[in-house]
Amino acid sequence: MTGRLILSSCDCRCLDKAAVITDDVESNSNPPNLWRLSTVHRVEELKAIVRMLPIWAAGILPLTAYSHQESFSIQQARTMDRSLYHTFQIPPATMSIFEILSVLFGILLYERLFVPFARRITKNPTGITFLQRIGIGFTINILGTFISALVETKRKAVAANHGLLDKPTAIIPITVFWLVPQYSIHGMALVFITVGRLEFFYDQSPESMRSTAASFFWIAIAVGNYTGTLMVSLIHKYSEKGVRNWIPERNLNRGRLENYYFFVSGLQVINLIYYVMCTRFYTYKVLEEVSEGGKEGHVELATNKIPPRPMGDENGI
Repeated sequence: MTGRLILSSCDCRCLDKAAVITDDVESNSNPPNLWRLSTVHRVEELKAIVRMLPIWAAGILPLTAYSHQESFSIQQARTMDRSLYHTFQIPPATMSIFEILSVLFGILLYERLFVPFARRITKNPTGITFLQRIGIGFTINILGTFISALVETKRKAVAANHGLLDKPTAIIPITVFWLVPQYSIHGMALVFITVGRLEFFYDQSPESMRSTAASFFWIAIAVGNYTGTLMVSLIHKYSEKGVRNWIPERNLNRGRLENYYFFVSGLQVINLIYYVMCTRFYTYKVLEEVSEGGKEGHVELATNKIPPRPMGDENGI
């Protein structure tokens, strides 16, 4: 029988106390109570989860920014010219098809073009590391949110030029395809963020806890959605005390949605800095092969170590 053990690490040393054999345990002939004495391997499994938590937390804010992007974009699309060949009106909600297409083509281009090109430079079989992939996704997401602010500024400028600011139901003479760049860029961000985080959680989590660690991804989505709702509610509540409500309930033309996008972009920049700092201190787990064999129940511990998958730098990105 073969298996893999996680080697002891130097971080989170306070957790090592759980694997220290005390005098009362050593003098007791009965099997030790697992609630009082743990194996080094189990302690390292817990350390692996603890090390991933800062990386996990860094993924909440981009999901928070993305949670209401769809609903605001639909509101913008309703006020824009959605005619196609003068005979067909594009439903506002179907604009998300450009995001889906961006994800599909993004995955294809990533696997066929980006990975082979990056592999020649980094000598990494995966092209770039998991953490680098996530970081690129965060950067692209910031760009998409910033472009959303610029598009909203353009939409309101056209509405002002045609005297439509006080007509929330009027169609502004600006094509709805101005929203395509932000949909496409956010789709590209999902290619890097979603796949990168899933691969990271699966690869770096303990083998016995991979299903639990993979659920971190979905928990982050849930927390991001709730946080996004809270943030929008607070912005709506406190911005209405000023000259204009950033997110008005009735007339989007008189709102300051672009300020919301700029604000979220700034938060994501701060989050990206935090993420880079976390990756610099992150250490990948190192495994050791263990094989049990022999005719008389002897246990043979393999001396060869399994290094972490090629990740570029030894620590962090």
